[in-house]
Amino acid sequence: MMPKQSNLIVRSLTGIVFLVVMIGGIVYSPLTMGLLFTVITALAVHEFCDIVSEREDVDINPLICSVSGAYLFLAFYGYLSGWTPTPAVFIPYLISMVYLTISELYLQRESPLNNWAYTMMSQMYVALPFSLIPVLGFMSDPAHPMEIQYRWIFPLAVFIFLWTSDTGAYCFGSLFGRHRLFERISPKKSWEGSVGGACVSMAAACAVAHFDSSLTLPQWLGFALVVVVFGTWGDLVESLLKRQLGIKDSGNILPGHGGMLDRFDSSLLAIPAVVVYLYTLTLL
Repeated sequence: MMPKQSNLIVRSLTGIVFLVVMIGGIVYSPLTMGLLFTVITALAVHEFCDIVSEREDVDINPLICSVSGAYLFLAFYGYLSGWTPTPAVFIPYLISMVYLTISELYLQRESPLNNWAYTMMSQMYVALPFSLIPVLGFMSDPAHPMEIQYRWIFPLAVFIFLWTSDTGAYCFGSLFGRHRLFERISPKKSWEGSVGGACVSMAAACAVAHFDSSLTLPQWLGFALVVVVFGTWGDLVESLLKRQLGIKDSGNILPGHGGMLDRFDSSLLAIPAVVVYLYTLTLL
């Protein structure tokens, strides 16, 4: 079998398993969603720490950062789901951040400023966006404000719109791509592909609106547009990160697809943007 064909099979199988795990984990129950993204958060933070630690002037602790990031997700999950209704659940996370800051005073590393910066970036850039998924998934029932409902459609919709946008961008970009979107950072992306991906994502939003009335059709279209725009920026941000670090993939945990950051780069900006969008709708 030709190497290219073998790689295509591996990539396809990995993609199918990835979709099944993601959709099943989000839809099956709030518990499976929590377990899924606890693992994803820990792996993604650890991967980020590993790739930035390749720099000679960076030396951070991947284990403590990944455990802290996973705990931040669990704190949001517990607090918003009602399992741990006290804000005190966030205190252990704050203690870990204080420890990671103070520890540089005693470790006598060469570049404490870089270590602080990348440690905090692992939390702000990776852990925090994933930790906002429970904000999308858990909400109070308007008729019974004290009752918490798990609405899997919102976190799943973020990924549906990202996946359809990526697929549409690839197809339209391959067929019609002429004008580079951001050539300095990602030479392969085109305006034609981005617009095509947005159109496919909008079509997906229409389908979601047909089956779910949580939002009106214009609101679902706005949801998809926010995901596409910020997802594109998220992809470019990770491309810039990898270009600065001189690497092609963030990891190899997903055969044929690279690392966790390669798979979730778009969502790292799309998730916070959607949270802001949905809260803005409640204010209008």
